[in-house]
Amino acid sequence: MSALKSHITRMAVALVTAMLLPWCAALGQVVSDDEFPITPDSILLRRDSVVVAAVPADSARMDSLTLLSDSLVTAASKVKVRKPFVPDPIRSLWLSLVFPGAGQIYNRKYWKLPIIYGGFLGCTYALSWNNQMLSDYSQAYLDIMDNDPNSKSYEKMLPIGYDISGREEQFKEIFKNKKNYYRKYRDMSILAFVIVYAIAAIDAYVDAELSTFDISEDLSMQVVPAVLAPCGAGQQMSSMRMGDMGAGMALRLTF
Repeated sequence: MSALKSHITRMAVALVTAMLLPWCAALGQVVSDDEFPITPDSILLRRDSVVVAAVPADSARMDSLTLLSDSLVTAASKVKVRKPFVPDPIRSLWLSLVFPGAGQIYNRKYWKLPIIYGGFLGCTYALSWNNQMLSDYSQAYLDIMDNDPNSKSYEKMLPIGYDISGREEQFKEIFKNKKNYYRKYRDMSILAFVIVYAIAAIDAYVDAELSTFDISEDLSMQVVPAVLAPCGAGQQMSSMRMGDMGAGMALRLTF
């Protein structure tokens, strides 16, 4: 019986050996091709080497990201924050006094320049026109007042062929009034010129002075209900009777 068991055991070992021989041969061929013995330790080492080889790439990427963020922070720190322009009122006033309109240019209110120079242009035209008319009527008045027959410049102020014989005294008064009329408006044109000049300087100063004035957008007026108490009652609201108070409307300004 023991001999039978021993025989069966030997046959089983031989069968297992026969089955394992081809697999061992193939395994040996793989090992010879790779020239690296496959052992559990070698598998662990190869896996660790792959992990270690991947670490430098990640670290390089992190370093590049860190350098990029540092460069961005450095570039941001170098960018200068532009402060809002706040004009100096005194400088704006002096610029406008030296050269009309320069204060508005300094305050960066360029849209006011056509208004200012338009005012100066109108005053200049009025001054030139009234001064020319004053000169003509003054000369005509002088010519009609003298007795020199050769000085008849006043005829230029009359329609062509118009005869004033016998009415010299009347036209003397007319020329005198015309002369005074154009003198008055010549002086008013000079005054208007000075006023425009002063307005330009004052506008430049006030505009620069109010450049930092804060105007709230919540500027409104509302009509709201209100409880009206008797004026001068001198009582607390809690001690007043309902008959002493009334309902009404009140205006509330928000600014």
